[in-house]
Amino acid sequence: MKRELLASVREWIAGDPDEADRAVLQQLLDQGDEEELHRRFDTPLSFGTAGLRGPVMAGPGGMNRYMVRRATQGVVSWLEETGADPMAGVVVGRDARHGSEEFNDEVVRVLLGAGVKVMEMPRPLPTPLVAYCVKVLGAAAGIMITASHNPPEDNGYKLYGPEGSQIIPPNDRIVERYALAASEPVLGSRTSTLHQPIGDDVLDSYFEHFAQRFVVHGGTGLRITYTPLHGVGGEPMMRLFRDAGYRRVAVVDQQFVPDGDFPTLAFPNPEEPGALDLAMERADETGSALVVANDPDADRLGVAVNAHGGWRILRGDEIGWLLASALLEEMDPQRDLVATTIVSSTMLEKMARRARIPYISTLTGFKWIARGDGERTLRFGYEEALGFAVDPLVADKDGMSAALALCRLAERLSHEGKSLLDRLDEIEHDFGVHAGGQVSLRAEGPHASEMIRDAVARLRATPPSSLGGLAVSEVVDLAQGWRGLMATDGVYMRLGDMGRVVVRPSGTEPKLKAYLEVTLAPDDRRLVEQRAEAGRHLRGVREDLQRLLKF
Repeated sequence: MKRELLASVREWIAGDPDEADRAVLQQLLDQGDEEELHRRFDTPLSFGTAGLRGPVMAGPGGMNRYMVRRATQGVVSWLEETGADPMAGVVVGRDARHGSEEFNDEVVRVLLGAGVKVMEMPRPLPTPLVAYCVKVLGAAAGIMITASHNPPEDNGYKLYGPEGSQIIPPNDRIVERYALAASEPVLGSRTSTLHQPIGDDVLDSYFEHFAQRFVVHGGTGLRITYTPLHGVGGEPMMRLFRDAGYRRVAVVDQQFVPDGDFPTLAFPNPEEPGALDLAMERADETGSALVVANDPDADRLGVAVNAHGGWRILRGDEIGWLLASALLEEMDPQRDLVATTIVSSTMLEKMARRARIPYISTLTGFKWIARGDGERTLRFGYEEALGFAVDPLVADKDGMSAALALCRLAERLSHEGKSLLDRLDEIEHDFGVHAGGQVSLRAEGPHASEMIRDAVARLRATPPSSLGGLAVSEVVDLAQGWRGLMATDGVYMRLGDMGRVVVRPSGTEPKLKAYLEVTLAPDDRRLVEQRAEAGRHLRGVREDLQRLLKF
């Protein structure tokens, strides 16, 4: 075994506060299992698209008590360096995943031991509530223990700045630098006067605001089926439905109670095939017109619509168009702004232009979307991965308030004898067909990250001249920056006037992702014909990319 690896493992064992984790690493040392030790030590977790995220396991490559303790020490030092007031406090929350309670305890104890005021969520609750509380309480920061929609074996650590949005560079690098240099911390106790549980009055203000914002006056007969996918969104979302006037909401009983094993799901992500199957079955039983799903920490929204006896699961872009169609009309061109990312559909830009509302395109991730342009108020932002922000009181994606906003639109359309699908037809009739899709390739094994980086490098060095029969008219190396955006690992390829492709590593999982869009300008043909043509082009682009990017 190489001396460097041996020294790293021994150093980690010496500092790790978890007896079981120390024993695991010592056993791997005794067995001489270099491959497994390399997996755990070669690529330490770092702040990606949505903070730290990885498998719950011992070592710097996983989420564990020692990693959380060091990250929190990094946060303390970052607060000191940036001159934040420790008495402004840090909001601390967690979901119901395996390890979340223990990791939450580490965060609280390290912060209190460092003399930082802690405002702790009273129980496992949705991520958007942490973002909300940071803003309304004027906190210095917020920490949420969650891995959102990742597989059951994962957990994570999201860090919010004082404006209630996730941190961006250089703050993430500052936190990491201090975390790497962390020594044994002083640990505090919840008996400290610096510890303050967040009261129901603060949480109630969230529910009251959004129930009133998206209320259905007089109630509605709209039938909805809801599932939190074994996450923490169940009770909060049902309260929002009740308070906003929805009385006919059925739930998926098998998925309603939080369960970190996610026993009915292959992956607890509304985007994944099969994730909404139980909800659609329940919707058939109850005669629902709409299926609404949150991911396990309720910051994402999945939707399926009853389409003449069958079910159509909406893409994230389609949900974004629908929400925009309702929210743009409420905005002020002088003060407001909408935003989406470079991997999301180009439709929002066209809708905003017609509505005369300023629009920006950002890098992937809500930490960029939520910042807007620094001048106007972000009134609506979305990303194709089912993330939506519908109100500036939450400076992050919020699957609960977005669900209410979409249900209000569905209810209003029902009075006109229309459905959400009819509204989508109207949008594409006006702005052209925008067919979208993904290629997602999961890398396995200890060299997964290297495989992904190599695939992007190959594409950057030798990009294709065409995809699916469509000429590649422009290739942009996003690592060099583009249109004022910060440099990021990825490649952008324009397909003339017919669309674009963006290829980038996932910021939350060991995946290489390609985001596809094929567009057709409005013409006199029926939408079904236009969509069929766009679909053929999209399939061709996808097939070529799969061959090009395979590991």
